[in-house]
Amino acid sequence: MGIFALQSLVGGFLDEDLKNFNKVFDDWCVQFESIEDAQLMLESLEKKEQIKIVEITPLSYPKYFFPKLQGIIHATREYEGKIICVVEPQMGASFRIAICDLETKRVRVLGTRYKSALSAEGAFANLSFTL
Repeated sequence: MGIFALQSLVGGFLDEDLKNFNKVFDDWCVQFESIEDAQLMLESLEKKEQIKIVEITPLSYPKYFFPKLQGIIHATREYEGKIICVVEPQMGASFRIAICDLETKRVRVLGTRYKSALSAEGAFANLSFTL
């Protein structure tokens, strides 16, 4: 369930103008259904040696697939058809665990708040919560 994008070796995703790179992957970035299509585009660009093809998946870039997911994502994990994320909703806020359902595209943020990323990641690693 991934898509492919062109990324600069120094970061950023190729924008629709085919000249600039966006720091965040969004709807304005060039995206491809197959790696072959991405390779064709890459071959047509100048400085192609400075660009690589990357696969964007719900696990690697959950905010793109789940727009309702807000905040800074610190860790992701796939479990039973869901993407589980450690999220900091706002800078300096308590950490939360979000459950993103791949089938329904729904996002549910659990009520428990964690003071540090380490505490949230401990619960996250052990899956000691109800999905």
